[in-house]
Amino acid sequence: MQYVNGMRGSAMAVVVASVALAVAGCQPDGSGAGTAHGGVTPSGAVSSAASSKADAPKPGSSASGSSTPSSSRPTPTPTPTAPASSAPASGGSAATCAASSLKATARQAAVRPAGTGTGAAVVEFTNVSGRTCVLKGHPTVAGAGNGSPEMNVPLTVKPTGAATSVTVAPGGKAWVKLTFVQVQGEGDGYCVSGSAPVLYPTMVVQLPSSGAHQVALDDGQFAECDDTVTVTAVTTIKPS
Repeated sequence: MQYVNGMRGSAMAVVVASVALAVAGCQPDGSGAGTAHGGVTPSGAVSSAASSKADAPKPGSSASGSSTPSSSRPTPTPTPTAPASSAPASGGSAATCAASSLKATARQAAVRPAGTGTGAAVVEFTNVSGRTCVLKGHPTVAGAGNGSPEMNVPLTVKPTGAATSVTVAPGGKAWVKLTFVQVQGEGDGYCVSGSAPVLYPTMVVQLPSSGAHQVALDDGQFAECDDTVTVTAVTTIKPS
């Protein structure tokens, strides 16, 4: 009986010791068996931590998931802008020559009708201004009685040739040619029409929009018949 009681006492002692060990393993201070570094991490915490690591952006990555650092993204090359041109607009044209910008002179033409009168004269216009300007058209012509423009006798003008704009640079020249009804014969001469010849010391030649210009021949006076003159359009080709 003592042996049996001793066995029971030993068994009870083992049970008590086992219970004590079990209770000690459940203490919150992590001193229980089964952990190598102070306790087992709950499975919920592991899941949460894993999820946090998965959701956290990696170093150098953007929130949109790109792995290229923002500082290393290529900068778009700006489109070059053409500098503003300082050149004038195409299509601009020079102004019509003013009367004050022209100097007019006259000489007897080398090619003229036969006779004793003037026959033909070439009037030269020189641009004496500092700007390029334009001349155009056929002139009107008047004989200046006694050399006075106030005593003009307008001549009947017969235009010949097409009128075109001609550009005259500073110092440049343009011309018109005047061909008269020639005086015939010797001395005072005569007109084929039967009218009396007329003598003008000067002529007044006017270009459209470019003023009237009084000119005298460099070698005599204008002698002509019938108050009629054939005129060319202004040109930059010097007539003979």
